[in-house]
Amino acid sequence: MKLKLSTAGITFTQHIPKHQTPFERLFEVFKELITHTSGDFDEAINWLRELDIEYGLTTTAYTIDDFIEDLIKRAYIQPKGDGIGDEKGMSLTAKTEKLLREHALKQIFGKLKKAGSGNHKTKSIGQGADNTGEFKAYQFGDPLEKISMTESLRNAQIRSAGDEFILHHDDLVVEDSYFNTQMSTVLMIDISHSMILYGEDRITPAKKVAMALAEFITTRYPKDTLDILVFGNDAWPIALKDIPYLQVGPYHTNTVAGLTLAMDLLRRRKNSNKQIFMITDGKPSCLKNSDGTYYKNSNGLDDYIVDKCYNMARQARKIHIPITTFMIAQDPYLKEFIRTFTEANKGKAFFTGLKGLGEMIFEDYEQNRKKRLR
Repeated sequence: MKLKLSTAGITFTQHIPKHQTPFERLFEVFKELITHTSGDFDEAINWLRELDIEYGLTTTAYTIDDFIEDLIKRAYIQPKGDGIGDEKGMSLTAKTEKLLREHALKQIFGKLKKAGSGNHKTKSIGQGADNTGEFKAYQFGDPLEKISMTESLRNAQIRSAGDEFILHHDDLVVEDSYFNTQMSTVLMIDISHSMILYGEDRITPAKKVAMALAEFITTRYPKDTLDILVFGNDAWPIALKDIPYLQVGPYHTNTVAGLTLAMDLLRRRKNSNKQIFMITDGKPSCLKNSDGTYYKNSNGLDDYIVDKCYNMARQARKIHIPITTFMIAQDPYLKEFIRTFTEANKGKAFFTGLKGLGEMIFEDYEQNRKKRLR
């Protein structure tokens, strides 16, 4: 049944399921599979065939092969390479990569409407888009459309008190408003081996969050900037189009390298508001020495590595870059490390399972809250 509101009250009508074509039904499953397989088309199709055998996703009138033909016709996939080399198989097009971001956005953040740039609220008041409900004296430079004629005329009447009515400069008041500001964000994604350790897939939700956040900023905050980087033994930036293909490597966790690169990226940004989001499930276990070798220790928390992380947190604090850590692991000693790390930065920390990860990133980014949450 479907609930319906009317002038007569609440009525119930028969629920009519949304009609989907055979292609649309398979495409919804395909978008999930291609994210899990890190963009490997052949593996995703093999999984789709297995699901078809188990759940009967297709009919004789529309098969998996028909679905693949439609993917090609609709420009969702294309042959690999340029036709000159020996590389065979199919790859995703830019059109599909954007659809995957939109799919992740819908899953994690829900449906959002596009808004203007610089839409993050601040505590400051001035020439902004949202009225405070208060008035202030007009000053040179205030936009003329902000002048409240009703209040200004009222001030003139009170001042005149029966004398000849003349509107003076001092009578003018404007509607005060909040400043809206822009934000530069770096999203750090842990791709160490622990992201798939013990058979638990943590990298796929992390990729979905990255895709959703990127699409969210693009559609709702078009003048904001987003840099994405991954960190294992080292750290390096990745392009937006590379996110679906992200894979975990045989890496330790060099958190210091990730934070160093993140702050370098933010230093190049002109926005005064900057922040780092870090998604991780493991303890810092690696540092790169000045001679190019690596210092690694996976046994517990290494004081030498941990102290370096705390120092990075303090450095970020000095240059006014808050770090929000989304900690997936539940180990008590790792939670204590993140709490100390967060205190050093005066940032935020969330201790969460995978299910609520995207929603909390959305709430923090949207509201731009300054208080520490746990």
